[in-house]
Amino acid sequence: MRKQQLIVAGVGLLLFIIILAFGNFIPPKSSMTAAPMAAAQQSVPALTTSDVLAAAKAKLSPAEQERITMLENNVVRGDVKDLKIKQYKQLASFWTDSMQNLSLGAFYSGEAAKLENSEQKLTFAARNLLSYTMAEQSMPMQTWMASEAKELFEQALKINPADDSAKVGIGGCYMFGNLSGNPMQEILKVREIAEKNPDNLYAQMMLGLGGVKSGQYDNAVKRFQAVLEKQPQNLEAIFNLAETYDRMQDKANAIKWYKEAGSLMKIPEAKKEIQQRIASLENE
Repeated sequence: MRKQQLIVAGVGLLLFIIILAFGNFIPPKSSMTAAPMAAAQQSVPALTTSDVLAAAKAKLSPAEQERITMLENNVVRGDVKDLKIKQYKQLASFWTDSMQNLSLGAFYSGEAAKLENSEQKLTFAARNLLSYTMAEQSMPMQTWMASEAKELFEQALKINPADDSAKVGIGGCYMFGNLSGNPMQEILKVREIAEKNPDNLYAQMMLGLGGVKSGQYDNAVKRFQAVLEKQPQNLEAIFNLAETYDRMQDKANAIKWYKEAGSLMKIPEAKKEIQQRIASLENE
């Protein structure tokens, strides 16, 4: 069975949503241990933004297609930067609010942020895209989103070369986006940031998620616990800690942390899924 997790991250705010779809079980550690990250850097067909847009538009009704065409034409014709920013924000709103296509919404927010050249807005859009990369099941889509997020993080770094969060984000793009090049070099930069500043919780969380992806569950537990030492009610860290213990087949700790997550969860669907997972573990 498949579990999907969606985390929407914002700058300085806890703006994440966890959507769960547990099956009847989570496979044991032996069947879930991932291959080394380098093995994941396999060749996959590259998606362009045009490809992504074409696929999304194919699902629109005639009225929706007319609306998006009008918005896109306004962007193309706009020679004034402020007009382009406004239209990109309208496109972001269309895809996010009207169509619930969060990745395209974040993409257009990023396009607006590029023109505004705001470190905060660039990082906000980049983090959102990176979060959707982690939840995405399609490898080509993962790579497209991670590539777009990486570009935004890199522009933020040009504005502020000391922005460690942007450096962590780029490392995350390599961890979860199947990007070419030397992923370990970028991942080591994240580790260096965490070692230099253990209070950089974004770096700790990213290394924890990377540990889960690579099957290094003991290391993932340490990273999530480091976050919880500073933020005891960090729901993202709590849920991921529970899931990691579940993968390790440590039922007692999995139940403990799922219960903690359930007590903090405000989303009814997610809360129900967590309660069902607890019941399943207790009955095993």
